[in-house]
Amino acid sequence: MPEPSQQQFLEQQRLLEHLTTAVVLLDGELRLRWMNPAAESLLATSRVRVVGQCLESLAGVEGSVEAVLIKARDELHPFTQREATLVLPSGDTATVDFTVTPLSADELLIEIEPRDRLLRISREEALIARQETIKVLTRGLAHEVKNPLGGIRGAAQLLERDLPDPQLAEFTRVIVEEADRLRDLVDRMLGPNSMSRHEPLNIHKVLERVRTLLEAEHPRIDYVRDYDPSLPDLEGDEAQLIQAVLNVARNAVQAMEEHGVEAPRLILRTRARRQFTLGAERHRLVCELGILDNGPGIPETLRETLFYPMVSGRAEGSGLGLSIAQSILHQHQGLIECDSVPGCTEFRLLIPLESHH
Repeated sequence: MPEPSQQQFLEQQRLLEHLTTAVVLLDGELRLRWMNPAAESLLATSRVRVVGQCLESLAGVEGSVEAVLIKARDELHPFTQREATLVLPSGDTATVDFTVTPLSADELLIEIEPRDRLLRISREEALIARQETIKVLTRGLAHEVKNPLGGIRGAAQLLERDLPDPQLAEFTRVIVEEADRLRDLVDRMLGPNSMSRHEPLNIHKVLERVRTLLEAEHPRIDYVRDYDPSLPDLEGDEAQLIQAVLNVARNAVQAMEEHGVEAPRLILRTRARRQFTLGAERHRLVCELGILDNGPGIPETLRETLFYPMVSGRAEGSGLGLSIAQSILHQHQGLIECDSVPGCTEFRLLIPLESHH
């Protein structure tokens, strides 16, 4: 059988270089021989710089990935591993599926598929679907509650006029006041009752307003600003975005104070994310607004229902702040994500920077 010509070899290499799947070729000592651009992007390294070297990022957490590579080499048998964790040169981690195929005792071919983006897209789609469900349920609840409340309130006012003893009017006033309180609660569950007015705004102006308000309320907190000054203006409703950011940040500050954190710190951070997918839609540029605290973290039992109305981890909380914030972000074609461990909780408010209005 004739060996492939140089032209055929170059054609095969060209095809590999245009694959979106990361492809890596190692020798028998697990040193790099070749990788395609997709692998360079995924592993955050340049082929020219690391050829002939062992890639630390391919060792995996505590050598878990390297153990699979050695086993495939020694047994000359292909292996596939799902949701393995690679540690990148920056210190960040990447969740991947990979298949290692021994071409010979001295050649290992590795195909790597990143899972982080797929997992995040799946999580975001679930968040968006959940928000839509919450919206439908809340509107139905509001309709069912507000109609009888109006009748109760009207009946109490009519009754007050016909009471023989003026002192009994105190009881009808209690009925009216409680009906008004319940109506206001339902209105808050529904979120902002005015249409969003989307105008160009600087997101850092929003953050500075929130920081000023929180410093007045909670001066003991250390407020850290980590802004990206290159961020362009976005289209949005400034008042509503202030309310959304304030709801999230105030929750963090109150949680730190309630748990007596020794050196409470709140970080307000902005970053630009390029070619970023929110749900099923890919955006050219997205503003990521991070709110990080060193508080006690969010209990595991609350994480799945965190953005539901009336769900709160605080004894004094109404459970509406995060639900309203998520609703506001939804009106801006964005969403809120959350990661939390004890000592570090991060809320990410993601807003597309291209205009939809």
